[in-house]
Amino acid sequence: MQTEEEILKIKKVKNTAVRTVVLRHLLSQEKAQSLKDIENALVYTDRSSIFRTLKTFEKKKVIHSIEDGSGMTKYAVCAEGCNCDPKDLHYHFYCTNCEKTFCLFDVTIPNIQLPNNFKLQQANLVVKGLCDNCNK
Repeated sequence: MQTEEEILKIKKVKNTAVRTVVLRHLLSQEKAQSLKDIENALVYTDRSSIFRTLKTFEKKKVIHSIEDGSGMTKYAVCAEGCNCDPKDLHYHFYCTNCEKTFCLFDVTIPNIQLPNNFKLQQANLVVKGLCDNCNK
């Protein structure tokens, strides 16, 4: 697994204290995080700095955002080698009980045949049900 510093260097993102802390937090999580989740975990970092960091990370393809139907955008670190191209897209799983969202990196989105002159830039496929922990 790559360190925060290595990821930022590969993605050509200037390393700052806030960026390192936010990325470290995201890497330590098994589920996607909302801005509120990150804010609650990083109590000594202000909301606007976290938000700006997330937007920079998203632009530089360090993270991707997920609209899981919960009403809150969630963020997760991209897999190693991901450039957020259509070939890198994957499903997300939203647990209807604990309300956690998980990236399913091993389940890729099938090739979608679009009409001529249509170009796929982003897809968001969310599967809903019970996660492993809630299904016990």
